[in-house]
Amino acid sequence: MTAGTAHSLCWPAIGKDPGSFRVRPHLTDYVAARAAFSWDEARRQLSGLPGGRGLNIAYEAADRHVAAGLGGREALRFIRADGGAHALTYADLAERSNRFAAALRGLGVGRGERVFSLLGRSPALYTAMLGTFKNASVFCPLFSAFGPEPVRQRLQLGGARALVTTRALYRRKIAPQRDALPELRHVLLADTDGHPEPGTLDLAALLAEAPADEEIAATQPEDMALLHFTSGTTGTPKGAIHVHDAVTAHHATGTFALDLHPEDIYWCTADPGWVTGTSYGVLAPLSHGVTSIVDEEEMDADRWYRILAGERVSVWYTAPTALRMLMKAGAERAAGHDLSALRFVASVGEPLNPEVVLWGREAFGQPVHDNWWQTETGGIMIANFAATEIRPGSMGRPLPGIEAALVVRDEADKAVVRDGAAVLVTDPDTMGELALRPGWPSMFRGYLNEEERYRKCFAGGWYLTGDLARRDADGYYWFVGRGDDVIKSSGHLIGPFEVESSLMEHDAVAEAGVIGVPDPVAGEVVKAFVELRPGVEPSEGLRLDIIAFARKRLGPAVAPRLLDFTAALPKTRSGKILRRLLKARELGLPEGDTSTIEAGPASDATQPALPGSSGDPA
Repeated sequence: MTAGTAHSLCWPAIGKDPGSFRVRPHLTDYVAARAAFSWDEARRQLSGLPGGRGLNIAYEAADRHVAAGLGGREALRFIRADGGAHALTYADLAERSNRFAAALRGLGVGRGERVFSLLGRSPALYTAMLGTFKNASVFCPLFSAFGPEPVRQRLQLGGARALVTTRALYRRKIAPQRDALPELRHVLLADTDGHPEPGTLDLAALLAEAPADEEIAATQPEDMALLHFTSGTTGTPKGAIHVHDAVTAHHATGTFALDLHPEDIYWCTADPGWVTGTSYGVLAPLSHGVTSIVDEEEMDADRWYRILAGERVSVWYTAPTALRMLMKAGAERAAGHDLSALRFVASVGEPLNPEVVLWGREAFGQPVHDNWWQTETGGIMIANFAATEIRPGSMGRPLPGIEAALVVRDEADKAVVRDGAAVLVTDPDTMGELALRPGWPSMFRGYLNEEERYRKCFAGGWYLTGDLARRDADGYYWFVGRGDDVIKSSGHLIGPFEVESSLMEHDAVAEAGVIGVPDPVAGEVVKAFVELRPGVEPSEGLRLDIIAFARKRLGPAVAPRLLDFTAALPKTRSGKILRRLLKARELGLPEGDTSTIEAGPASDATQPALPGSSGDPA
């Protein structure tokens, strides 16, 4: 079964000369890098706990650098609302996380027990994360903008033993339902000023009293370290289990996909309440010993440009939604800032439209490098690399150590397995379900207390991602859509991303979401929901013009037949368009888990903040 390819392939590839880089990229020869790579060698790039006592994420992220004499280097540079900054060095992180681990031990929080955070981007979050690892407990970050119900649900599902949060968040989201959380024995408040709420503890006082030199608990590579909740389309959120060996993948992918070097000033805009903000906002950069920027405020276009320029950011990792919003504000917004330090820009969270890749060259002097991964994979699996050719619209090629393939699906949309092996797509530009060969260190080890749900993710020797993709003749992968997003119309399989990307080339269109709606003749027809650029008014003439524009580029079989204007598309707070929610609302179906939606006035969900306003970052 094939998917349309003409639109994706019409963009010019971007070639690069490795000799032109200010810093020599880690990966310059893709084929050679894959041939030479092994996960055992990647593990040898890390230290392991002293005395051969195992592997611990926190030691690799902080204490390893202190032992190497680099404790005075800035690890985290926090940017306050007023633009001022305060920093934590690697020595600070090591000491504070030691104290946090000792405080947990003093409270009786033990090995394997879950410690949750409900915090903004504050020093307490990073201290709690690393300290939890050092105690051999399991860290589970929650996004601070979650409402009380999704917070309670995740605390219950995860069996939370301890929670670190703030006074305001505790009062609004925890205290009214504390009785429903009998397993939650300890709530540590990060901002009590010495006067904690009833039933809570003062984190600052606990840290002040705790010893700073206790030995890190021995942990083995397969010991559980992280629990990340990911929402399904129906049912309860899933708690994806990750282990200490995940840091091996965080470090290796930081090398290859983000091209991190020790001298970099790095900024990942994702909140640590999400897996991107944990894997690539905390663990990958700290494992490399770089200085990470942490903006304590929310997205604002001019503020972001000031940070990029003023902090001399060299590597920037952000979301397509944020980039599209910056593009909407115009490249001239960037032109007033000195971005000469910026040498690598990457993006993840939603497929990256080709025009954004090319716009990056105009705005930042660098194309934007798309990559692909999931909560379940724990780290970047497919990427466009610093020194290799970019094909705009493609998510790139598999990283060294990652084996990817496309699995044939049957008429019931199930993976085809014969004689115990999955049947793989072999022809170029033919759609299949994206699959990965298990065995990389950051692969999830299960869904907490849901073994059957976990087993259904695998078939015929492969992890099935649920994403449909195609691969060109040179091994570049192109996202088509989630398996349940793909539209089947008159015998055609239509990927929504391809249609959305084409619609966004129209001068009036800022964002687009595409679904299939039932049709008695075609089975399904394509319907588009379009956000217009600022200052553009919807009209019947504009609606017809946009449809005609898409038909010219995509052909009548693929272009939308129906189009509605919308003030705001439903998105998660990490920027993903929720097509299944568009479909549910269009057809009057159950909406499923909506706890990660960005709340707003239009249809209860909207985009992250427009440039110049406040809201949730990528």
